[in-house]
Amino acid sequence: MTSGHARTRGHSRAHELVSHLTQQILLGTFEPGDKLPSENTLVREHGVSRTVVREALSKLQASGLVQPRHGIGTFVMERQPQAGLRIAAHSAADVRDLLELRMGLEGQAAALAALRRDAGHLARMRQALDDYQDRAAAGDSCIEADRRFHLLIAEATGNVYFSEMLLQLGNGLIPRNRMTQAERGGAKLARQAYLANLEHEAILNAIARQDADAARAALCLHLSNSRDRLLPD
Repeated sequence: MTSGHARTRGHSRAHELVSHLTQQILLGTFEPGDKLPSENTLVREHGVSRTVVREALSKLQASGLVQPRHGIGTFVMERQPQAGLRIAAHSAADVRDLLELRMGLEGQAAALAALRRDAGHLARMRQALDDYQDRAAAGDSCIEADRRFHLLIAEATGNVYFSEMLLQLGNGLIPRNRMTQAERGGAKLARQAYLANLEHEAILNAIARQDADAARAALCLHLSNSRDRLLPD
């Protein structure tokens, strides 16, 4: 019984490590061509056995995310385009439909993130919002920081499929840069950015205090308000 329990625990730790490394690859912490940390480093940083690390790396290789090079290390592979969901937010109707989809997906992600986040997740979300504010104050585009914040919420769920789904949305994740000035209703982007970041702060505060219902509600309200700002009646 003890041996079986140990095997189960080892598989669980391997799954956690696979999820962590996959999220880092999907979010660009490790880019194509980058070398992953050595086995010794992963053992030390994650407090797992060498067997767990090797199982995790084997699973990453099987999923096509990494490729070992004998005597050198394990490297991130270029991600191949996949058939499946294709999103193109070109029109006002596209943006409306996409935001409705995101409310369901990201609302649940925010609720799970509130329950599962750790200090590292919170620190990275905080940095994304600080970057957002700095870019907005300088009159620059906030799109990268905005997109990063939403992807970090997905990462904090510990469920790689949330990140995969958001990445499938591509530029559709932050659709305002694809819309014409007329479709924005003449609203100034600086004002939109200010209001959006107030809503981001409410989301982060709910996740930080581990209030899943409030996190879900705050994220859905943010997307609902984004729809109204982008597509005024």
